[in-house]
Amino acid sequence: MFTKDIYIQRREQLRQSVQSGIVLLLGNGEAAVNYAGNDYAFRQDSSFLYYVGLDTPNLAYVLDIDNQKEYLLGNELTIDDIIWMGHLPSLKERAAQVGIETILPFSQLSSFTDKKRIIHYLKPYRYRNQLLLSELFNKKVDEILSSYSIELTKAIIQMRLIKSAEELAELNDAGQTGYAMHIVAMKMCQPGVSEREIAGVIEGLAVSRGTRVSFPSILSMNGQTLHNHDHSGILAKGRLMLCDAGAENIHHYASDFTRTTAVGGEYSQRQKNIHNIVLKALNDSIALSQPGITYKSVHRNAYKIIFEGLRDLGLMKGGTEEALNAGAPALFMPHGLGHAMGLDVHDMEDLGETWVGYDDEIHRDTLFGYRSLRFGKRLEPGHVLTVEPGIYFVPQLIEKWEKEKINTDFIHFAEVKKYLDFGGIRLEDDIVITETGCRFVYEKRLPVTVEEIIHATHS
Repeated sequence: MFTKDIYIQRREQLRQSVQSGIVLLLGNGEAAVNYAGNDYAFRQDSSFLYYVGLDTPNLAYVLDIDNQKEYLLGNELTIDDIIWMGHLPSLKERAAQVGIETILPFSQLSSFTDKKRIIHYLKPYRYRNQLLLSELFNKKVDEILSSYSIELTKAIIQMRLIKSAEELAELNDAGQTGYAMHIVAMKMCQPGVSEREIAGVIEGLAVSRGTRVSFPSILSMNGQTLHNHDHSGILAKGRLMLCDAGAENIHHYASDFTRTTAVGGEYSQRQKNIHNIVLKALNDSIALSQPGITYKSVHRNAYKIIFEGLRDLGLMKGGTEEALNAGAPALFMPHGLGHAMGLDVHDMEDLGETWVGYDDEIHRDTLFGYRSLRFGKRLEPGHVLTVEPGIYFVPQLIEKWEKEKINTDFIHFAEVKKYLDFGGIRLEDDIVITETGCRFVYEKRLPVTVEEIIHATHS
């Protein structure tokens, strides 16, 4: 939790950003794993955390724009709550910690649903909140999901995208734990070790230093599957282990790094070749990221580096601009270069990925690969982003493109098919845009060259 003044200032800025009506921010409730009372670890809604800061379930915040009043709604703990879950300060005391004076029972939320006034709420992603709003406004869930406030959504995105010094300190903290997780993974990347064991150790490290992992860890020799959460493999000599993992610190800020390590630290020449192309795409993308540049253009430049690198290896052919315009490099990198990061590892994507990553100036492309870029906006100081180029050999995608004769002018399919057992390589760092360029969110960069990673596996 930050200081009271920070939350007051944020809510005042929000009040000035919304023209009229009532703003309703719902906190999250508990969610059962397999029966009531056996719950998933509680995670507060990130926008509620940003403006209210209270990390307990079943709360709501109401901001009356027109009358310049605000309310915290919730229920005091019962004796049963205290027996089973422990004692907390009163709701009034907790509200005072974040500068809210007026508290009301949660049941009084319905008193703010005056149909004559505009009620601004965010699109709910939890079923509990969907049903709550459905009952509150006497509308079907489909209507609730389609009538959320775009004005409020845009106002919150505009605020949350620019990270304050206090937030950057939290992100640095999350990065420190993420760094430690990846160093452990590199050391454990030895023949005969199970993927599940490594995933379990690094996820335990995240819990021991914060609250949890910032997303389910991706750790697999089958790195060609972009979000591979299957940890059933046993590491084998000659294979690569892709590890995409991060931590969420105690204040719920995220980190997100990826490194790809040769099992036992022994790289073949072709593994080194592909690694070095991805590394150049990573380093050049970081160097290009500065205020005024669109991240969409940085993504395209990463494709340029991948195309020209693979062309040098004999896997691609033809002219660079023609290949980029045709989307040919997307065979090898079918995802976007990166995404915003903050209180969410994919920051604010519950508010709408397109609202977060695009605007009236910069629109999402429709071409395969390009359309997967989550964030394409013009960069501003305070933006926090991941940079994560990769090269993957997905047998099914390669087979489809060859069969359908997609981009045959730019791809040597006969040569590409020699890599069907390769897997994939992704390298990812977290950056913050500064006034003059960018820097790493966590100042100490993970080993990233082949030589540095080899050293890490043996140290």
